[in-house]
Amino acid sequence: MPVISHKPTIPTVRHLKKPDFKAVLSQGNNPLKPLTSGKQSISGRNNQGRITSRHRGGGHKRLYREIDFSRDKIKVPGKVVSVEYDPNRTCYISLISYADGEKRYILAPKGLQIGNTIISDKTAPIQVGNCLPLRNLPMGTIIHNIELVPGKGGQLARSAGSRAQLLGKEGKYAQVRMPSGEVRLILLDCRATIGQIGNEEHMNVRYGKAGRMRNLGWRPFVRGIAMTPRDHPHGGGEGGSPIGMSSPKSPWGKKTLGKKTRNNPQTDKYILRRKKSK
Repeated sequence: MPVISHKPTIPTVRHLKKPDFKAVLSQGNNPLKPLTSGKQSISGRNNQGRITSRHRGGGHKRLYREIDFSRDKIKVPGKVVSVEYDPNRTCYISLISYADGEKRYILAPKGLQIGNTIISDKTAPIQVGNCLPLRNLPMGTIIHNIELVPGKGGQLARSAGSRAQLLGKEGKYAQVRMPSGEVRLILLDCRATIGQIGNEEHMNVRYGKAGRMRNLGWRPFVRGIAMTPRDHPHGGGEGGSPIGMSSPKSPWGKKTLGKKTRNNPQTDKYILRRKKSK
């Protein structure tokens, strides 16, 4: 999906770059009502009501589209009815009408056209949109929506433009290169969908004005260096003072900007090679 820009007739469009929605809007953008539900804004709070993601709140009202991440309609062919915009994710979604009359949404891979037929099966042909176990895929296949636990549904490579690659098979595990460059072991019984996620130009989008970020639910935030010493470790000093410490800190005094915060020894054994360093 190409990104379009505008003549700078007003300041708000001078740096604006947005997706060209012609292919999506030509099909209409009214989601299938049985596959939608209300979505309550949680404003960056967890199930205890505590803020875990700061500067979130407000935003435009949304309907949640129920996405079929599990692709468990085995041996039932489905036809692509439409490609639609989803406000809850960066990629587009496709409405699939199956032969038994059921309709479901799936993540729209690059190259999947309206009228195409897809299927989930161990013996499905190797083509974009089909879902197979990793053991039935040939080496080098580009995949997305990958399961970590068989039958749980896809959890990896689900955002716009994401793609993983099947590198090899050994024992009961497959070696998969993730979008980050990390090489990971995944059970061969886990399923994945063939192809790369569409809307790969999303990374080139520029919002152009603060109001569009407010529509997405992002509120303004204040730099730590502009605060007082009692409010932030970076605060204080006359004029534009440097941070003045060994490393940048969070408002609560913890190291940030490069400090590794994830440590899960139970899953480290499945990582063969870490992601590429910047």
